[in-house]
Amino acid sequence: MTAAPHQVETAAGDNDILAVAREQVLERGVGLSQEQVLEVLRLPGEALQDLLALAHDVRMRWCGPEVEVEGIVSVKTGGCPEDCHFCSQSGLFPTPVRAAWLDIPGLVKAARETAETGATEFCIVAAVRGPDKRLMSQVREGIRAIREDGNDIQIACSLGMLTQEQVDELVEMGVHRYNHNLETARSNFPNVVTTHSWEERWDTLQMVKDAGMEVCCGGIVGMGESDEQRAEFAVQLAELEPHEVPMNFLIPQQGTPYEHYETIEGPDALRIVAAFRLAMPRTMLRFAGGRELTLGDLGAEQGMLGGINAIIVGNYLTNLGRPAQSDLDMLDDLKMPIKALSDTI
Repeated sequence: MTAAPHQVETAAGDNDILAVAREQVLERGVGLSQEQVLEVLRLPGEALQDLLALAHDVRMRWCGPEVEVEGIVSVKTGGCPEDCHFCSQSGLFPTPVRAAWLDIPGLVKAARETAETGATEFCIVAAVRGPDKRLMSQVREGIRAIREDGNDIQIACSLGMLTQEQVDELVEMGVHRYNHNLETARSNFPNVVTTHSWEERWDTLQMVKDAGMEVCCGGIVGMGESDEQRAEFAVQLAELEPHEVPMNFLIPQQGTPYEHYETIEGPDALRIVAAFRLAMPRTMLRFAGGRELTLGDLGAEQGMLGGINAIIVGNYLTNLGRPAQSDLDMLDDLKMPIKALSDTI
């Protein structure tokens, strides 16, 4: 199987949106509107393969064939004071996760192992509302130690909501990308989180963007949102113009309010990925948490041929992922080159 572009043949009737998208997105590079994304999300099952083929063509035209590979590690796990209903790291829910800190040697080791997979990106994550002085100091020391270890991998951070002073500190440390997910559509956010607002997250992202760091911002699908809210979320992300959008699918976590939620079906997940690609033709879309549970191995390949052009390898904070080598082998089978480090600087 190769990553060569597909030709899309659309049927009459309810597939008209694909013809519109082919002209608007593929040919002109203009993302779909909220109403158009909703049409895509409501396409019948028999249109899925045509949709995925179009999304792949869009990815190839506007992003190219390369795939960015990233590894992530949690420097501070659990004990978070926020009540994000999907998260096992919230200290407000009776989950099995307990607060823990990763020491500097452990951080350096994780960065080294990530680089050895061929990844060009290493993200330092902390389960906090926002970083305090201790955390900022540890991140600074960790980055210095990673560099002294001879590792020139790109370093990203995900440390919650920031002040302008903290944004400036991260820029000075050499952090080139900041992850802060909006998680879901603005209209659905109060159902997911009550201890802070969607607007607070948006404000942090704007400061990061204005400071010149790359913005990584996505969310989680499968948290009770409607198709209308999924379309809303896609265009809200497009408005932010992030460099990267991580695509997560809910993994119901023991002890959280969402522990009994059902995972979404694989075809629905693929349809959502393709719809987000058509809303954001030039944005990096990254497979993140939950894809193994929702899609399995075959679905992961379909996603890579349906608009995805970046991937997290290894484990996801408190959840296990596929072995990194399995994903690297998949990319090799698909003839998708891994983006070189020199191209990400």
